[in-house]
Amino acid sequence: MSLNSIFQYFVPKDKKVFFPLFEQAATNVVAMANKLVEAVNTVNPEAREEMYAQIDKLENIGDEITHQIYLELSKNFITPFDREDIAQLASAIDDVADYINGSAGRMLLYKVDNITDSIKKLSDMVLDGSIVMEKAIKELSDMNNVRSIADSCVRINSIENQADDVFDRAVADLFLYEKDAIKLIKYKEVLANLETATDKCEDVANVLETILVKNA
Repeated sequence: MSLNSIFQYFVPKDKKVFFPLFEQAATNVVAMANKLVEAVNTVNPEAREEMYAQIDKLENIGDEITHQIYLELSKNFITPFDREDIAQLASAIDDVADYINGSAGRMLLYKVDNITDSIKKLSDMVLDGSIVMEKAIKELSDMNNVRSIADSCVRINSIENQADDVFDRAVADLFLYEKDAIKLIKYKEVLANLETATDKCEDVANVLETILVKNA
């Protein structure tokens, strides 16, 4: 019997609160990413602004879930895996939400009305990474799905690498063709935040891989 199985045996059923909270946090991130993709693909400025506002509200919900995870961590002596890993996973998921919200917020504040193909591509990759992240987290409570979780982590890493390529090409094009320095800075900021959101998905994957190794 693995160490994780032993822990699972002793954790009271009504105290297994961490897995549902992680799933709620991941699902919330996917909702944010979906709303982001919807926003960058709409041609209606008013509708886009409303979607940005919805993303901000969802980010606040994510903060509440993260707070609840830390609260439960302070209340429960026995946890399904290392306390440090629980805290790191909660923080990593929250970081994805922060950068999705940050991307939307910058497009709103900087009045980025011309949504480029690169912004759309990176937004799609943020959504792809978020969906795979959610899938892996939903399987975390069942360590019989170790291979599936590991495959999801590999997929997230692949998405992040693709996002790097899109970001590098987009920034290179900005420096080649954009003559307005202020506009260049605005778009580079937005692109950087979107790319960082995929980096944060990779951070979640790294924490998940650490949990798998420790509980193998």
